[in-house]
Amino acid sequence: MALSHTDESGAMPPDFSFEQTFAGTVCGIDEVGRGPLAGPVFAAAVVLPRDLPPPLDRELDDSKRLSAKKRERLADIINGCAFVGIGQASVAEIDQVNILQATFLAMGRALDALRSQTTVDQALVDGNQRPPLPCPVQCIVKGDSRSLSIAAASVVAKVTRDRLMTELATVFPGYGWERNAGYGTAEHRDALGRLGITPHHRRSFAPIADLIGNR
Repeated sequence: MALSHTDESGAMPPDFSFEQTFAGTVCGIDEVGRGPLAGPVFAAAVVLPRDLPPPLDRELDDSKRLSAKKRERLADIINGCAFVGIGQASVAEIDQVNILQATFLAMGRALDALRSQTTVDQALVDGNQRPPLPCPVQCIVKGDSRSLSIAAASVVAKVTRDRLMTELATVFPGYGWERNAGYGTAEHRDALGRLGITPHHRRSFAPIADLIGNR
């Protein structure tokens, strides 16, 4: 059922309008981690039940609009009621093939993981770059704020990656990954100057490549 209420900012939340234009099983796909200086890129592929359990029916939204606490809670509910596939591409793959192609790898792996659980007849993908997937694809600009399935994928991908970066922060302390998730914050950049690079830094990204070149 499509949702019609507005969120706290007055904007319309995502609904099932896109999903309802297709026959068969429709999944939403989104990625997280294209911009960080460290860590893999993640993607999630999600098939939601059309009768969403509470509080998904009221609170599910683009992960960027949600607090970390709410993302964690909603991700656990999504994993409990939906078909979910998760994929990632490593730092080595990002450096080898570039971040866009690595993102496509992560999306393909997420879809493969999803298709091991259920059939998928159509994929709705956030953004305007069409990944080479083994099913029909519709790209939706700002899809994570327009499609509930993509919103769910954005939440699951974000929470999964943030949990990994928090774990990595215990092995490589000082960079603030438990707070910045590998993004190039002032804290992270300062630590790079003091502590140097780790195996989880993306050497093809300019700040890291410049640091390697300068040394």
